[in-house]
Amino acid sequence: MASESHAASALRRRPQLSDEVAATVRHKIMTAELLPGERVRLDATAAALGVSVTPVREALLTLRGEGMVAFAPHRGYTVADLTRTDVADLFWLQGEAAARIARRTCAVITTDEIGQLESAQARLGAAAASGDVAAIVDAEFDFHRTHNHIAGSGKLAWILQNATRYTPHQLYAADAAWIDNALTAHASLVSAYRSGDADAAAAAVRAQFDDGARRLIRHLESTPIWD
Repeated sequence: MASESHAASALRRRPQLSDEVAATVRHKIMTAELLPGERVRLDATAAALGVSVTPVREALLTLRGEGMVAFAPHRGYTVADLTRTDVADLFWLQGEAAARIARRTCAVITTDEIGQLESAQARLGAAAASGDVAAIVDAEFDFHRTHNHIAGSGKLAWILQNATRYTPHQLYAADAAWIDNALTAHASLVSAYRSGDADAAAAAVRAQFDDGARRLIRHLESTPIWD
């Protein structure tokens, strides 16, 4: 109970609280912890997260705009459908954007920037060795943030960042096979940059997103979401 109280207190102290609530509900939808048609109650969600109703209401308005939840008078918010095609499309978009950024990066990346990626990769390896899920999520984000900054494709990187909000990072970070695949993909990407091979760089990042799609679909198939 003490840890739950601490987590709730930490959540209340964060800026952009409605964004944090939206991320939590989005994760539950993407992992089928909340199933299509299931009601998302304001009071219950607020109580579970230890926040007031206001940020929950704001979060659900955001998710409604994304098509993640639907609203009906006298019924409130319900989880929208999430199909296999939806999941495949989300990861296809991420893979295509990341591959385009990788090709541009290959043309401009410096030796120092390759070193920065290697340092970020080392942090991910250390986090993986520790088994700390939160640290793995942070390290993986740091690697891709470092990578996406190099090419100077600000708008495309913004689109990619928004698309990855649907990625259930905690689910992956608890999967040892996914971690091994991520480390391998990152190493292949760095190797491609060292050799100046744009095709290999694009293939490395696209492979990681393809793997993510397969793993999420496999997870969802183990739930009642598509029964």
